[in-house]
Amino acid sequence: MKFFKHFTLGLRSYWKAIGFIKTHKLYWYMPIPALLMLLIYYVGSRFAAWQAGWSEEQGCLECTNMNETIWFLLKMLLSISIGLILMKFAKYIVVVLLSPLISIISQVVEKKLTTNKYPFSMKQTLHDVKRGLRIAMRNVMWEYVFFLLILIVSALGWDEVHQSPFFYLTFAIGFFYYGFSFIDYINERRRLDIDQSIHFIRNHRGLAIAIGSIYSIFILVPVDLGKMVDYEGFLDHPFETLGASLFQFLLWMLASIAPIFTIVAATIAMHDLVDLSNNEFAEKEEDEFEFVDYETDE
Repeated sequence: MKFFKHFTLGLRSYWKAIGFIKTHKLYWYMPIPALLMLLIYYVGSRFAAWQAGWSEEQGCLECTNMNETIWFLLKMLLSISIGLILMKFAKYIVVVLLSPLISIISQVVEKKLTTNKYPFSMKQTLHDVKRGLRIAMRNVMWEYVFFLLILIVSALGWDEVHQSPFFYLTFAIGFFYYGFSFIDYINERRRLDIDQSIHFIRNHRGLAIAIGSIYSIFILVPVDLGKMVDYEGFLDHPFETLGASLFQFLLWMLASIAPIFTIVAATIAMHDLVDLSNNEFAEKEEDEFEFVDYETDE
């Protein structure tokens, strides 16, 4: 029963986040991940174009010894790998690079909800970065351990792993660990250590899964930024070309706003759950404020 209560709280927090972002004009943060994603994709496409431009005459046929051959192969492998990573996994890299911004936005949301404020400290910032990396590595490790176990069970019991009902648990596990990462930003400000944060989130699995599920829908939808700017066939098939471009643009926007949208929702949900105004480690702003319920349907 508690699971579904927390799950519903997480979903409702996204609805509240829409009104909160609109009221406090936090949508100005949203172009940052969108532009960052485009930049990463552009760099990746340049790497790919650089590698594709190599001809045999300019390539290893000019190698005169084994060292030059090995260097050529390493350079080609590196360029292909970087190009693929930057082009195919741009939105995942964006989330990692946006970690400091996500933390700041969470503090901004908490301040507007409670008047809590957290003075800047380089020592604390470095601690947050180190903690974030540890949490990310831990979550990735456990997510893949569970994924492999489910994959093995599914492969043993079914001809096709996708036919196994257990296979779909991988999505729920992914939802949990995505939600875990966003909730931990708030737990860190509550001065919960990693073990305490893990215990808290395990006791509120429904909230973590709800937060991670909406985020996953936004971030895991495949986006092809190349199609978004490809108008070569516009004269022959104008409506199909424009439709494909607009569709990819929509997916790109959803993936871009996902980190901002999710951290706002996670902070609102945590405030509803534990009342962040009682955080003894925060300083209080003296200005009076008016609490607003950001239920957009009321």
